[in-house]
Amino acid sequence: MKINVKKGAIDKTAADAIILTMFQEEKELPADVAAIDARCGGIIGEVIKNGDISGKPSQVSVVYIKGKVPAKRIVLVGLGKRNEINPEKIREAFARAMQSLRNLNVKEAATVIDFSIMPNAKDKLIQAIAEGASLGLYQYNNYKTVGLEDVREIKQLNIVAGEKDYLLIDAEIKKAKIITDAVCMVRDLVSSPANDMTPSIMAINAMEITTRRNISCRILNREKMAEFGMNALLGVAAGSCEEPKFIILEYWGGKKSVAPIVLVGKGLTFDSGGISIKPAEKMDEMKSDMSGGAAVLGALAAAADLKLRQNIIGLIPATENMPSGTALKPGDIVKSYSGKTIEIVNTDAEGRLILADALTYAWKYKPAAIIDLATLTGACIIALGDDVIGMLGNDEGLKRQIAEAAKA
Repeated sequence: MKINVKKGAIDKTAADAIILTMFQEEKELPADVAAIDARCGGIIGEVIKNGDISGKPSQVSVVYIKGKVPAKRIVLVGLGKRNEINPEKIREAFARAMQSLRNLNVKEAATVIDFSIMPNAKDKLIQAIAEGASLGLYQYNNYKTVGLEDVREIKQLNIVAGEKDYLLIDAEIKKAKIITDAVCMVRDLVSSPANDMTPSIMAINAMEITTRRNISCRILNREKMAEFGMNALLGVAAGSCEEPKFIILEYWGGKKSVAPIVLVGKGLTFDSGGISIKPAEKMDEMKSDMSGGAAVLGALAAAADLKLRQNIIGLIPATENMPSGTALKPGDIVKSYSGKTIEIVNTDAEGRLILADALTYAWKYKPAAIIDLATLTGACIIALGDDVIGMLGNDEGLKRQIAEAAKA
């Protein structure tokens, strides 16, 4: 979906639908909503009075206005209580509004940004609206062959802006598009089946993100990894006929003298558990065991497109973990890239093996920080649930920054 910024007034904008926001438990309508309500003979006020919508978070109500304004319909979406507003509630609200419009087969929608929602964070407000609208419409239909005629898409969202705010909105929308494009790329990679997302194909995707970007990419093959002594990674790869790849991405957006941040992403393109094989139930989900590596690809792409003044290195050890006559066995001992020996007790503990070699390699850069992203254990979900991720580290300041960024 395209997001365009257009100069004009929302009550004079032609579209299949106009999205307007409202807060919960506020008697007075926001200025833009009140203006359209007046032109429509108070129909919005009637809808609210009748209890069709109260402004609760992500609550949606569609109002048909019968030619009173150029738009065919109005979509009211609730943001919850004003004193509880944050960017995530805005994302969720616009995601739900856009999904509702897609269900109605709407092709083009429009909205206006009410800066009173977050007057001290206009940039975050604009980005949250664009992120919610775009990511809420994400679909993965790459392999769909049945029911394609029922797939619906919204083609365009127009953000109507006055002369004063046009440049700010346009600039922030462009930033948001870079971020959402990177997120959708990562979602596509993670959703791909393992037969179409092998280590070699993941390496090809890494090479592709360097196109027209200030990113360099180097791929180490099995022979080069053996020369370096990355036997923990090669041990995990030993059971698969798919060639392992060690992906190295470099983005130098700052001064070369400044120590880089190294992002290390687990790239298990399929994890059967190896000889310590997993139960068959839900093993299909193990195609997503490379999502840490995919996130690193997305982060590097976004950083380069945003032209961040940071030096960022991405390292992705990519392999499968499969059982075979050549696979690692419980009781085997391997020597890692660091020179330390590791006894294999359970071959389904493969993530820490491939990451051990990658984390050791990260020290070559004398980094300011190393951030390791991995689907490392299902026990994390048992401990923490589905809504948060686990974080361990030895730098309290860095952990606090990451937690604050995650919350935002």
